Amino acid sequence: MHIRTPEEFPYRVVREDLWIPTPTGEHLYARVWRPVTEEPVPVLLEYLPYRLSDWTAPRDAQRHPWYAGHGYASVRVDVRGHGNAEGLPGDEYDERELADGEAVIAWLAAQPWSSGRVGMFGISWGGFNSLQLAARAPEALKAIVTVCSSDDRYDNDVHYMGGSVLAVDMHAWASTMLAFASRPPDPAQVGDGWRDMWLRRLEALDPFIHTWLDHQTRDDYWRHGSACENYAAVDAAVLAVGGWHDPYRDTVLRLVEHLPRQSGAPVRGLIGPWSHQYPDRGLPPGPAIGFLQETLRWWDRWLKDEDTGVMDEPLLRSWISESHPPATVYPQLEGRWVGDSQWPSPAVTMTPYELPGSGPFVVRSPQHTGVDAGRFFPFGNEADLPPDQREEDGRSVCFDSAVLDGRVEVLGRPRVRLRLTCQVPRGQVVARVCDVAPDGSSTLVTRGVLNLSARHGRDRVVEWEPGATEDVGFELNGIGHAFPAGHRIRIALSSAYWPWIWPQPGSEAGWVLDPSHSTLELPVRNPAADEGAPAIRFGEPEQAEPLGVRYPDAETGTQRPERRVVRDVAAGRWRLEVDPRYGGTRIYPDGLEFTENALETYVIDEGDPLSARAVSEWEVGLRRPAPGWHARLRTRSELRADESDFIAVNEVTCWDGETEVFSRTWERRIRRTAG
Repeated sequence: MHIRTPEEFPYRVVREDLWIPTPTGEHLYARVWRPVTEEPVPVLLEYLPYRLSDWTAPRDAQRHPWYAGHGYASVRVDVRGHGNAEGLPGDEYDERELADGEAVIAWLAAQPWSSGRVGMFGISWGGFNSLQLAARAPEALKAIVTVCSSDDRYDNDVHYMGGSVLAVDMHAWASTMLAFASRPPDPAQVGDGWRDMWLRRLEALDPFIHTWLDHQTRDDYWRHGSACENYAAVDAAVLAVGGWHDPYRDTVLRLVEHLPRQSGAPVRGLIGPWSHQYPDRGLPPGPAIGFLQETLRWWDRWLKDEDTGVMDEPLLRSWISESHPPATVYPQLEGRWVGDSQWPSPAVTMTPYELPGSGPFVVRSPQHTGVDAGRFFPFGNEADLPPDQREEDGRSVCFDSAVLDGRVEVLGRPRVRLRLTCQVPRGQVVARVCDVAPDGSSTLVTRGVLNLSARHGRDRVVEWEPGATEDVGFELNGIGHAFPAGHRIRIALSSAYWPWIWPQPGSEAGWVLDPSHSTLELPVRNPAADEGAPAIRFGEPEQAEPLGVRYPDAETGTQRPERRVVRDVAAGRWRLEVDPRYGGTRIYPDGLEFTENALETYVIDEGDPLSARAVSEWEVGLRRPAPGWHARLRTRSELRADESDFIAVNEVTCWDGETEVFSRTWERRIRRTAG
C-alpha cells in the first residue's frame, strides 16, 4: 500500500547522537531528532534494548523525524547493556532498567531545548516500559502511547497463558534475546573499546529462560512491572493501542475498564485488525491508518495543552471484522469501526450458547494438535495466521451452533464454563471459537487456555484429584468479529496445543466433558448502539522518508519457507520449522552490513507429551568493510522436559574476525512446579 511521505514538515529537523548519564555512572546511547526553533519543545521518548544504530534504525527513521518535524524533540535510547549503551544487560523490565528510565526522563526534561514535559511511546518492549514507567509516575512524564503491550507480565506476555508454559514463545523469545544480548557494540559509535565492552557483556549473560521457568506461578517476580497490580498508580494520560491479531490486545480492554475507575488518568483505547506492528506500517492485516497523526493529537493535547478533540472520541474505538475465509495472510480485512463510551459496554451482552449433545465426551487429543495454530506473534508475514482449522477441529471435540438466521457481532472476551472429569493430576484445556462457512471451511476467531492446576488462581498449584468432577471457567482472547447469517459458530475443545502450550506429564489421558453443564458465552454487541453516532475516521498513513536500507534476501527470493510441517508417518513424529523473519540480511546507508539467520524447530510424538522439544538457532554478523570490522556470533537453545524437570541447554559462541573470543554453554534442570 502507499504510505505518504511529506515533502516538508512544519519544522526543519536536525539529528544528533549523545550520551545520557545514569545514577550509577554509566551512560546510555541516545539519538535525538529536534525541530529547528528557538523555543523549548516537549520531548518524546522511545526506550528499547533493540539497538538504535542498526536493528530499529529503519523504523526509527520513519517515526522520530516525523515527530520532530511537528514540533517535538523525539529521542530513541538504548537500554543499558544493549546496542551502544554502557553497562551490563539485565533481565527484561528489571529495576535497573526502570530506574534508568526515570533518570532519562528527568534528564530530558532538564535540557535547554526541552519544555520540561515528556511523553513516552513504544511497541512491545517499548510499550511495556512506557506503561511501567507511567505507573512509577515520574514528575515530567505527562502522557504515553503504549502499543501492543501488556499490563500483566505473567498471564498476558510471552511466558505463560492460562497458567501454562508458552512453549512457542517463552523459549523462542528467550533464545531471541540471548542472541540480541550477545551482539557487540559498534566501534563506529563507541570507539576502540568496543571489544572489551562486548566481552564484559558476554561474561554477564544469563539466559532469560532460567529465570522465567524458576517462576511458574504468578509471584512477586511477575507482579513487578505489571500495571494490573495497581492501576491507581498510573498518573499520565494513556493511549492504549492493540490489534486483534496481536496476543496483547486484551490489555487495551483492561486499561479502558480499570483506569477510569481506579486511577482517574485520562485514557483512550484503540484496537484495529492489526498484527504486532505499528498501525501505520501497512503490514497485513490492514487497513492501516494515519497513526502518527492520531498520536500527534494525543501529544498536542497532553504536552501542549491544545484542544485537539481527542478526548471527544469514544473511550474505546475498535474494529469489527466481517467474516472471512481462512488464510495465513490478509492484506486487507473488511469491517467497520465502532465506538463505545464506556467499558464494559452497555451495548455488549454476554450471551450463553449451550453445547449440544448429552455426552459425556472423551477429549483425548493427539499431542501435535496445535500445529496449525499459526504464529503467537504475527508480524504481517505470509505464513503468520492460522490456516483452515478443519484438521485441528478433527483433532478436537467440536460443538456447532445451529445455522445462524441473522448476523451476530461479538466484541470483547468470550468465556467458557466446562464440567470436566479428569483421571490424572495435571492437564490443560484449550478452547477455540471458529467461524464455519456453508462450505465447511473453519476460520479461527479466538482461543483460550487453562492449565488445570491453575483453575483456582494463577498464583497457586492445585492438582486435580484423579477421578473427580469439577466445573472450570476461563476467558478467551478478545475479538471483534461478525458471524453472518448462514454460518455456524463452533467451539472446539482439545487437551493439547503444541507448540503453543508445553504439554503436562500424563496429559495424554485427556479428560471427559459433560456438555449438559457446559456453555460458551459470547460478548454479543447490539449494532443498534451505533445509530446516530458519528462515523469513526482516520487519516491515511504518513511517515518520514525511509532510511534506504537494502534487504538482499528479499530481493533475491532466497529465503526459506516461513513455516514448514514435516511428518514422520511411521514414527508418529511431527516437526514444525519456523523462520521468524525478523529482517534477515540488510545493508545500511552508512556501510554497515548486518546478517541475521534464525530457525526455530518444534518436535513432538503424537502420543507422548514427554517427547516435546524446542530448538532455536541464531547466526548474526556485523561488518563494516571500510575499517575491516567483522564480528559474528552463533547461539543454540534447546528446551525439553521429563516428568519432573525442564532441561534447558543454551550455547553462545562469538568471533572477532576469525578469532573466537567467547564460548559458553549453560545447562539447567528446573523443577516442573506448575508447567
